[in-house]
Amino acid sequence: MNLVIKITGIVFVVIAVVYLLKPDAMKRVMEFFKKGKRIYLAGLIRLVLAIVFLLGAGECRQFWVIFTLGVLFLISGLLVFTMGAERCKTYISWWQKRSVILLRVTVLIPLAIGAVIIYSA
Repeated sequence: MNLVIKITGIVFVVIAVVYLLKPDAMKRVMEFFKKGKRIYLAGLIRLVLAIVFLLGAGECRQFWVIFTLGVLFLISGLLVFTMGAERCKTYISWWQKRSVILLRVTVLIPLAIGAVIIYSA
């Protein structure tokens, strides 16, 4: 499980670097999730990550970091389902209208989270 968590951290970092270099790619991903009920796929992915992090936290160097991220993934996954697709699409549309500079600054958060996951796992 520890390896899966490390790989997840690496994926976070790689995706963040891609978005940092090509913010239009992030907007295309947002557009993908806005169509139909695809936003629920994002919620499902978050719930799966929550399960992996919560189950694997005991094997990691920094238990509380991974456990806390698992809880945050759980909350964010549940929020997608409780808010509903239309409300989530409103938030996505708002983010799509933001400037490239803001998107690049914002993507530093998942980059840092990915680095913390790699270090903590």
